[in-house]
Amino acid sequence: MNTTHFNINTDFDGNVPKVTLPNPDFLKYLGEDKFRALVNRHYDLLIESSIKDIFPTHERALAAAKKHSADFFIQLMGGPEYYRESRGEPMMRKRHMPFTIDMNARIVWLQCYQIALNELTDVPAHLLQSFWDYLERFSLWMINS
Repeated sequence: MNTTHFNINTDFDGNVPKVTLPNPDFLKYLGEDKFRALVNRHYDLLIESSIKDIFPTHERALAAAKKHSADFFIQLMGGPEYYRESRGEPMMRKRHMPFTIDMNARIVWLQCYQIALNELTDVPAHLLQSFWDYLERFSLWMINS
């Protein structure tokens, strides 16, 4: 088990920070199947969390959400453009507007990724950190309340 501790910054003045894309070697290292398993694990944690109400509970809808999320990140890291092909341009802030996302929801979302990332074994720390740094900053863009 990985023992990396990922920090969550809660200082936010409403101005979204510059986001640096994750190192594409993270996807290359894991491969698409293991990366999708990471995203699936994250969603499995989310639907058991205190913010479960903003995620789909129906099995088909949950599977679609997992797929869309994995597709987004895979495309982001230089993989195939699955997300664009199936959903169009990402426009993630706009897509998340129907959901109430505050700092607490962001923290819970990140905590679920902390768990999932710490469960990965034999992944170089710098690759994990690169993906975490992206998630941590990008998640500030989703806050809408």
